[in-house]
Amino acid sequence: MQYLNMVLPAIDENGQEKEIKLSDFAGKKVVLYFYPKDNTSGCTQEACDFRDNFNRLTPKAVVIGVSPDSIKSHIKFKEKQNLNFTLISDTEHKLAEQFGAWGEKSMYGRKYFGIIRSTFILNERGEIEKEWRKVKVKGHVEEVLGELTK
Repeated sequence: MQYLNMVLPAIDENGQEKEIKLSDFAGKKVVLYFYPKDNTSGCTQEACDFRDNFNRLTPKAVVIGVSPDSIKSHIKFKEKQNLNFTLISDTEHKLAEQFGAWGEKSMYGRKYFGIIRSTFILNERGEIEKEWRKVKVKGHVEEVLGELTK
């Protein structure tokens, strides 16, 4: 669980720039979701679904989004979409690699490396309790809520 003490730049739920590590959330469940890029259609939809269900999610877990975008990009994305949760900037994809959320993808026959849309529920000790790989955005937040209310 090397990922717990990795220090990464982030924009917190209040829009403040800070450095965080997942161990900062010890004692709380965490919904950690990896997405490819700020301000793209699928990623915006996913972020807005988490935003719109924030009051249903937060009694059960902290929500954190992670992408390889810069802090500057995260600030614009957060402000434009009025996001109410933390966004981590993983520009070197170290956290994504720890979770297996960084890998080979292909688009229009071209292969490249990038974020594989994935979500993890971490328990109060930071251990992976549930994971979703190659997430389809539509209906995903409802799946997460269903798992959290079990």
